[in-house]
Amino acid sequence: TISLKVEFGGGLELLFSNQRSHRSSTPDAEIFKAVDLTYLIFWLRDNLLKERVELFIENATVRPGILVLVNDADWELEGEGDYELKDGDEIVFISTLHGG
Repeated sequence: TISLKVEFGGGLELLFSNQRSHRSSTPDAEIFKAVDLTYLIFWLRDNLLKERVELFIENATVRPGILVLVNDADWELEGEGDYELKDGDEIVFISTLHGG
């Protein structure tokens, strides 16, 4: 298995039982072709997301306005959804959209 620390901020934690930080283990990469960020996004939807999936996922990825960090680096620098997860990675999802 791959152990990860997943954090939510900017209001996204409200969709995940109001819990900002989660420790998760994903299935072993040998069972699946790859355990990448796209896989994690859908795993989070199916296992931790409690409400309003449309505020987290749009068109098979995180919706626009959500910043994704992989070990403190923008996921765009890491290959976005194709980034292959490694044991000990820290993934942070931050909503940049705020009501007013």
